[in-house]
Amino acid sequence: MFLQARRRRARVAAVGMAAIALLATACSQSSGSGGGKNDTLVVFTGQAGDYQANFNPFSPTMVEGPGTIFESLFYFNQVRDEPAKPLLGTEYSWNEDGTELSITLREGVTWSDGEEFTADDVVFTLDMISRHKEMNGTGYKGEAEAVDDTHVKITFDEPSYMDGPQILGKIYIVPEHIWKDVEQPSKDTVRKPVGTGPYTLGDFKGQAFTLKANPDYWDGEPAVKQVRYVALSGNQAGADALAAGKIDWQTGPVPDIRNVEKNYPGYKAVTVPINQTALMTCANPELGCKGPQTDPAVRKAIYYAMDRTQLNSLAFQNTSSQISPGFALVESNKELVSAKLEESLAPMRADAARAERILKDAGYTKGPDGVYAKGGRKLSLTVRVVSGWTDYITAVDTLAEQLKKVGIKITPQQSSWNEWSEARGQGNYQLLIDSLYPGPSPDPFYTYSYFFGTETTAEVGEAANPNFSRYSNPKVDKALQELKKLAPEATAQRRKQYDVIQTEIERDMPYIPVLTGGTTSEYHASKFEGWPTEYNLYAVPAVWSRPDQAQIYKALKPAG
Repeated sequence: MFLQARRRRARVAAVGMAAIALLATACSQSSGSGGGKNDTLVVFTGQAGDYQANFNPFSPTMVEGPGTIFESLFYFNQVRDEPAKPLLGTEYSWNEDGTELSITLREGVTWSDGEEFTADDVVFTLDMISRHKEMNGTGYKGEAEAVDDTHVKITFDEPSYMDGPQILGKIYIVPEHIWKDVEQPSKDTVRKPVGTGPYTLGDFKGQAFTLKANPDYWDGEPAVKQVRYVALSGNQAGADALAAGKIDWQTGPVPDIRNVEKNYPGYKAVTVPINQTALMTCANPELGCKGPQTDPAVRKAIYYAMDRTQLNSLAFQNTSSQISPGFALVESNKELVSAKLEESLAPMRADAARAERILKDAGYTKGPDGVYAKGGRKLSLTVRVVSGWTDYITAVDTLAEQLKKVGIKITPQQSSWNEWSEARGQGNYQLLIDSLYPGPSPDPFYTYSYFFGTETTAEVGEAANPNFSRYSNPKVDKALQELKKLAPEATAQRRKQYDVIQTEIERDMPYIPVLTGGTTSEYHASKFEGWPTEYNLYAVPAVWSRPDQAQIYKALKPAG
């Protein structure tokens, strides 16, 4: 029924002493035109440790910007089947053979520094990401030209229907008059961002930063005048801050998650099955990955050694659900789960005998300490997890006990989100717990092209975006190319390509499926109104889901 968009899960954490003061200040503020109402929204994205200023919308380590500061041409709702919402663009159309995309732009839009927005900015942005592979997370390969100030035409060498939603909804337009002078746009942290969005950057400190409503926004100044992002650390103090009304929106687990309204008066919650939780592996030795996880037999043994029922209970309060090893979302794309898979669903209980048989068949032998080894090297792995992400920490601790039973040793490594994100992007890890997310529409093509296509990966030491496993498979790449050419309504032809992709990734398993995450957001319903609910999912209801968060900020207004 639902899909999920964003790449990182939020975790409840506790407030440090500095953050407590910032929270108290934020909650007592009321900005200008609010007429005495508290129109500052305090949000927690799961940031553990200080923020590092990075507002580059093309950077895998940016802290904010897509949707709020920088806008795409259209907004695509991933949780509802509905037409794209016009933003910087107002209309678009394809030619008959899917090789030309024509876009009409909104007139009268200005950048936050007062300069006029034109088609040249769109063409500049597309050309820039074409030149810098590490910025091109959608695999864009078109040729863009400005027909006039309000019309852009993009041509492709072959039919490219599936590129449409990505170009229109997942590429954030930046101002040519500023970015043309940036020497290394993929590495610049854009500390003074200029965008067309509903918000601009206010003050910035390591413990918190503020977005301010843009008074000249083309769609009108938002009713929420400030959005305050806070960094927290530790579980109990974070729950206390929520209970005290010092946080207005967060996405992640709280104790007794099914009784939020009872335990946190004034708050409500919404849970949707969204991202697909996985153990990411740096899988490809040809691109520099090192360690036992580069052996597909090890990855498959880990897959069968998991007790997912126990993981769901201990780590996720039974809010997660089953996952397919082919990574088609079971909840919303059940009809696209390939019949050619060895298993349509990952087993919920561990199969220790099968896990050990896989290792033995691959030449591993168990040592006197109970740990398998091969060629004199023990089957010992590290798994990276963010400090303060309590559900994931519990998950990897539980996995360590489960894998120990089949002779695999894993050691959790906790670090700040900044360090974790850098390691993920550069490939400096063996195992890492995170989630795979979909693209701008429910079609699983986007998950496959993002995480399994050669176009979006890189050698270890270079930024991959977002094929962090360094996976490269010619059969998968060919199937993705064929899917790009097919119109969405060519169902039978598309299924043949999904069969290829799903069976290949089930065999290779560069991302080891854990569970489909049930993502819960807790929001301050008595302070702000206009929140998405289970019955009105006008955007993905997760504070870290970009650009959905901007749609929600724009829809909210002080209650009363």
